[in-house]
Amino acid sequence: MSGPAAGANPTVHYSLSSRVLAAAWAVIAALLLVDLFLRGQGPDVWRYGAVLVASVALVYLVWLRPRVLVTERGLRVINPLRETFVPWAAVLWVDVVDVLRVHTPDGPVRSWPLRETKRSRVRDNMRREGGFMDESDEDPRTMRPMDRAALQLRQDAERHKARPLSGPIRDIDEAGPAALGARDRPQTMVSVEVVVVAGAVLVLVAASFLLA
Repeated sequence: MSGPAAGANPTVHYSLSSRVLAAAWAVIAALLLVDLFLRGQGPDVWRYGAVLVASVALVYLVWLRPRVLVTERGLRVINPLRETFVPWAAVLWVDVVDVLRVHTPDGPVRSWPLRETKRSRVRDNMRREGGFMDESDEDPRTMRPMDRAALQLRQDAERHKARPLSGPIRDIDEAGPAALGARDRPQTMVSVEVVVVAGAVLVLVAASFLLA
């Protein structure tokens, strides 16, 4: 699934089903928290509450946060724990086997949330994995969602390579924190957002069990 760019905003490719599940669980967890604090008693209230909050944080990191963003400078491949920035100059090809892959001189970068769900299709892709899979002759209207996303990303790479932006990336808002200082090679980092969310949840859970 993808969202069109509006002005300077990047195009976003993501798993719609994962986002729906994440939103559904957030609502369920919120209702359970309200019921827990209205009717629960004793120290277990804080422990169960902390576990519910931790589950929402986990769902955010695993289902809601992961995505692929198209920016003027390159691709931001955001997975649950790590984020990789791939400058357009390093994008050799984009295809789908079991997940969407961005091929680079340093090897493929895999997008955890963008995956092929049809097993027979995955088997076919695996059999053709010896080289980059070219499906450019296929009508985009008949493509499966992940194949269409890969085609769109290949077209984005061709367009941006034709008019590259020069100079190092110094603005985090421009292409994400993993892009700082990047030139023509992919860069990977563990996002500060992941560290903050995971750290806060661990502190909350530990405090609830120690103090309750």
